[in-house]
Amino acid sequence: MSPSSARGLAWPTRIELREMLALAAPVVVVQVGLQLMGFVDVLMVGRVSAEALGGVALGNFYFFNIAIFGMGMLMALDPIVAQAVGAGDTGGVRRGMQRGVVLALVVSVGVGAAYGVSGIAFSLLRQPPAIVPLARDFVQISIVGLPPFFTFIVLRQSLQAMLSVRPVLLAMAVGNAVNLLANWMLIFGHFGAPAMGVAGSAWSTALARWVMCATLLVAGWPALRPHLTGSWRAAFAIGPLWRTVALGMPIGLQWFFEAGAFAMATLMFGWLGTVPLAGHEVTLSLASLTFMVPVGFSAAAAALVGQAVGRRDMAAARRHAAGAWVLGVGFMACSGLVMVAVPAAIARWFTQDPAVVAVAASLIVVAGVFQVFDGTQAVASGLARGTGDTKVPMLIYLVGFWAIGVPLSAVLGFRTPLGGVGIWWGLTTGLIVAAILQTWRVQRRLRLDIERVMVEHPADGS
Repeated sequence: MSPSSARGLAWPTRIELREMLALAAPVVVVQVGLQLMGFVDVLMVGRVSAEALGGVALGNFYFFNIAIFGMGMLMALDPIVAQAVGAGDTGGVRRGMQRGVVLALVVSVGVGAAYGVSGIAFSLLRQPPAIVPLARDFVQISIVGLPPFFTFIVLRQSLQAMLSVRPVLLAMAVGNAVNLLANWMLIFGHFGAPAMGVAGSAWSTALARWVMCATLLVAGWPALRPHLTGSWRAAFAIGPLWRTVALGMPIGLQWFFEAGAFAMATLMFGWLGTVPLAGHEVTLSLASLTFMVPVGFSAAAAALVGQAVGRRDMAAARRHAAGAWVLGVGFMACSGLVMVAVPAAIARWFTQDPAVVAVAASLIVVAGVFQVFDGTQAVASGLARGTGDTKVPMLIYLVGFWAIGVPLSAVLGFRTPLGGVGIWWGLTTGLIVAAILQTWRVQRRLRLDIERVMVEHPADGS
């Protein structure tokens, strides 16, 4: 990298803002759609029994906290494909996408192995014996849906890098419809199907993931065909494959560190009791929902900034970065103000239990405070991916969440009268540190002329 003549972020024009919104809005819908599958599973199984509800909730919790590492690894495609698109390198796009499919299958094996020992993990985490077998069955059946799940992510990221998102929206809509119908059939035994309860929910979600991936492949085929047909020989070259893994692994760890911190907070609330845990779940559900918006802008930023880096237009990259922050952080500032202003009213959307409402209201105020920082770090994460910066952000998240956030949560939660509120203030402090450091890092990089990410070397023969 060499110093650029234009330093600092430039104010985005209407063109950049429109491009950012046009790409981010569908991505937000897709992210909500991914969450909706788990929500529907829990909602429908809840009619079977309390144990079934607990089993699916615990199973989904384990599924995503393990899968998130693999999902993050595949985000290596953001800089590789987007920058190749920006550079007009069709061969680079093809090889990057094909390697992504290969890695998706490899990741499926690794994650599947972790799911195979889920029963042991649940026992070690001292989960209720009545729901452990149900959660274990849910997770282990979910292994069937891992190859299409991770392949869907590869195809989705590639299409987003090419600014083609309509096929992804269609696939998500079809997948959720199939999941809803199959849940109704297999959980309760309609249309001659056996009533399988928790297992039926797991099978329906696995089926939905296969249908969703197939739908995306068909709907996106005009854009995908030039890159998925022809020789795949270069996709199996060890050197580029390993360098793609080296680029994506820090992203996987970064996401794992963040998700793991909130998972640890959930365990802490479980130690405080049922009512605090319920209030925490309400607040976490709300924060997760609002978080989908900056995640959308994060993905859009990764694609647009990546393309700009690929065509060596750093001025456009800076404008896209500023646009992502204006829109993503702006939304989170508004949502934060609402949370701080009417926390109890928001809590009543989720529950009418007065004790739970009281706990949730106190936590929602804290969540409202961290909204701006959550949006800031989410957008910065996408910008970092777009520029190909993955190792330093991983270390930032390790420090922010695990050197500061989690230990401070434990101290404030169990060594002071703050209790659950202290746990959330600890997480918020870690989040603030991560947001500040990540933003400083991204702005520093955007002042430079960033070279395109290249995982292929002449010696590879690609």
